Amino acid sequence: MSPPVQPVVSDEKLPSAAEIVVIGAGIAGSTAAYWLAKRGHRVALLDKGVIGGEQTSRNWGWCRQQHRDLRELPLAMKSLEIWGDLSREVGAETGFRRTGLTYVTDRPGDFDQWEEWTLKAREYQMHSRVLSAAEATELTPGSTGHWIGGVHSPTDGRAEPSLAGPAIAEGARKHGATLHQNCAARGLDIAGGKVAGVITEHGIIRTQTVLLAGGAWSSLFCRRHDLRLAQASVRSTSFATMAAPEVTDGGLSLPDVTIRRRLDGGYTVGLGGRGLVELSPQGLLYARQFWPTFKKRRAGLTFGIGRSFLEGPESFANWSFDLESPFERQRTLDPAADPVLVQRGLTRLGDHYPALKGLKVAHAWGGLIDSTPDGIPVISAVDPLPGLFLSTGYTGHGFGIGPGAGRLAADLIAGDPPIVDPAPFRYSRMIDGTDLGAPGMM
Repeated sequence: MSPPVQPVVSDEKLPSAAEIVVIGAGIAGSTAAYWLAKRGHRVALLDKGVIGGEQTSRNWGWCRQQHRDLRELPLAMKSLEIWGDLSREVGAETGFRRTGLTYVTDRPGDFDQWEEWTLKAREYQMHSRVLSAAEATELTPGSTGHWIGGVHSPTDGRAEPSLAGPAIAEGARKHGATLHQNCAARGLDIAGGKVAGVITEHGIIRTQTVLLAGGAWSSLFCRRHDLRLAQASVRSTSFATMAAPEVTDGGLSLPDVTIRRRLDGGYTVGLGGRGLVELSPQGLLYARQFWPTFKKRRAGLTFGIGRSFLEGPESFANWSFDLESPFERQRTLDPAADPVLVQRGLTRLGDHYPALKGLKVAHAWGGLIDSTPDGIPVISAVDPLPGLFLSTGYTGHGFGIGPGAGRLAADLIAGDPPIVDPAPFRYSRMIDGTDLGAPGMM
């Protein structure tokens, strides 16, 4: 079941030309379109389904700096600055509240890792607070846990995935961008070795600059143009509860389960590190690059064989640009929620908080998290194909970092000074033999 997402009305007419075309209207694409349009560029924002219909509306709604891979921490910090004023900036409710985020644990390994990260993060002027056992207990009143400690970041917050993506896209339209839903980009028109247009199911848009922000579909799109992009997908499960007693007004990570307070008075519940990996041609293609990551994350993963081998973003599909493409055959990735994980989440919540025993599920959903081998995104020009840029591979934490990521993509496309050093996010690391290693903190 898809989570609800604020509907957006598409523009009636597809432009014959645009200065910049953005493919994919999740938060990465929508924020890039917003910053570009605000600077006066003519932008067309396309989505094969609806704005925010895939991972942008299926995440936990955490907006955090805490526990980021240190390579992307500066971008996460810039994103939190932007989140603070984003609702006013776009003129619509994103749901952002600077409520703080808290992690507590009864596992020594967790605490040692968090403490080490907090010390390193201070070099970036990011100040989380390490919690003693007594402080962790004080910040989780009503819980039954015997915490040995935790960490707390008062400047982090939460937002509403169902609202934020559409609000930002509408903000882009206010600055002149055009929005086109149910308009799949089948591929690129290339002339003289450079981008010359985007071929959509409704016609071609002439342009010399394209940003591909296609989430889990990005690698498939790139393969059609003989470009390598190491990407793998993990199927996740989350759910929303009915209105419930307030045990936190922000986000809280407990052993085996996380919760985030919603504007409607319920909670969004997730199970960190849990997911399903299906065998697929794309997975086999990039298996060697993902091996270090697999070894580090395998404890929380299950494996199976399903439709991914034959259809969807990880298949070995090929198509003609003048016929129906895979992007039209599957408008929205909407995997079913795993009922076992939903029940586990409810049980663990009740174990930790007696006041939350017997919570009712309002709706549950699955998602497909697009990941890179090193766990940080690609936000970069694609040098082998001038005119193409990427913003993808957010590895399950793109919502919170989205506003800064969109700003960085816009800076690179426009040739403006980048909001942060873009080197960690360069596309070339995917193809030049760079040892990507395993991801850091997630």
